Amino acid sequence: MIEQTLDIATKDGAMETFACRPERGVHPAVLFLMDAPGIREELRDMARRLATVGYCVLLPNLYYRAGRDTIYGPQVLEHGGPEHQRMRAVRTRMTIPPVMDDVAAMLAFIDAQYSAKPGPVGVHGYCMSGPYALAAAALHPDRIAAAASFYGTWLVSDAVESPHRTLGTGKGELYIACAEHDELAPLPMVEELRVLFARAGNPGELEIYPGVHHGFAFPQRKIYDKPAAERHWERMIALYRRRLG
Repeated sequence: MIEQTLDIATKDGAMETFACRPERGVHPAVLFLMDAPGIREELRDMARRLATVGYCVLLPNLYYRAGRDTIYGPQVLEHGGPEHQRMRAVRTRMTIPPVMDDVAAMLAFIDAQYSAKPGPVGVHGYCMSGPYALAAAALHPDRIAAAASFYGTWLVSDAVESPHRTLGTGKGELYIACAEHDELAPLPMVEELRVLFARAGNPGELEIYPGVHHGFAFPQRKIYDKPAAERHWERMIALYRRRLG
């Protein structure tokens, strides 16, 4: 494995990005979009796991506009605590349009890399980044061939850029995974999204993971559920195999 932390130039500055890939050959690129608690070793390990099966993975710090100190400790999960409040001050300013600028910058970066296979790209996001992954697929229909949202938050909302409004725009296969117990994606919203998804005619699937909670795929969380987490890996890798190779 080859891994490095580098800066990708964007419209708004330098986006610190963890990149990893197999040592040999050229491989399809995948954009791995972080959840609200931000970049940490847990996410880097997940990026490494995906890279070992044959992908060039980019894991950007989407909070980079707020500075390089947007790295939080384990206490970030303690609602109301100092780290959580520090993260929320940045998180609440996040919207889809600037992240789409970041996606465009990453695609341009990929095109300049000899180690990345030319052609279709994958993107997946967790929590706050679930909507970003779906929006990216709609914005880059001829480039993003596969997109996945894992317990994405508020995929149906009143926001102008809400991803449910552009479900039928992309050409890539979508996979939307939702937890049965999730205050940020309650089941009535998920059922509304299921109807919209079917109506849009997207290739792909919306799946509810029974008995699990928001964040179930993260091994460092108390609510980690290994069977569900392994299912999410199987679904993701199968999606990328079908669409990226």
